[in-house]
Amino acid sequence: MSLRTGYDDDLRLAHVIADQVDALTMSRFKALDLKIETKPDLTPVSDADRDAEALIRSQLSRTRPRDAVHGEEMADTGHGPRRWVVDPIDGTKNFVRGVPVWATLIALLDGDQVVVGLVSAPALGRRWWAAQGSGAWTGRSLSQATQMHVSKVDRLEDASFSYSSLTGWEERGRLPQVLDLMRTVWRTRAFGDFWSYVLVAEGAVDVAAEPELALHDMAALVPIVTEAGGRFTSVGGAPGPFGGSGAASNGLLHDELLARLDLADD
Repeated sequence: MSLRTGYDDDLRLAHVIADQVDALTMSRFKALDLKIETKPDLTPVSDADRDAEALIRSQLSRTRPRDAVHGEEMADTGHGPRRWVVDPIDGTKNFVRGVPVWATLIALLDGDQVVVGLVSAPALGRRWWAAQGSGAWTGRSLSQATQMHVSKVDRLEDASFSYSSLTGWEERGRLPQVLDLMRTVWRTRAFGDFWSYVLVAEGAVDVAAEPELALHDMAALVPIVTEAGGRFTSVGGAPGPFGGSGAASNGLLHDELLARLDLADD
């Protein structure tokens, strides 16, 4: 692929950092001495999560010292309009159980716009990325890439729907709506985490949604979906990664997806 945007160097940097993080996380994947703790929100965190975020922050401190950084495991640093958002291991539960569906997420925000997003899943041998105005791509590197496009499915009855779990919807009191959606669509699968959204960008899945997500869960995914031609909002319809939940689609099905989930007033 050829880079054509004002964020070329930032996207290249994200790839360089991801190469380094992939080496670290793969060295700890299935390691017998992996250390796992439970965070206050009862989710797991491993020494690999913390070491990976420390590595990302160290590289950004050296190469982008004026930029702010927001991550899942450590305190925010810096100020200013440019802010890197990182999730060192998205899918930690998979990581600690030896399931290869996990990834490092790296995003750059310029003001309230996500201008760079990269998802690297080294155990799958896959990477997805996008920069504002340059399209969405997948491959092993910038030089070995294929451009992605969302599907053209325009009926929910023909659509594939991906989610993470049903318990979150139940806690929000929206399980009946989700079950009704599942009965309507052609196919449902709980691919979960980043995997649901990059599959939307690839056109393999048509709609995906989760009722509760943090900024670091979503930021890198937003430009990947939108540069592939899709839409990414909260389940309440707010565009981008700031609404506390995620809904992604090929665009053609987005309004109906939100209406089916009945969350427009949340």
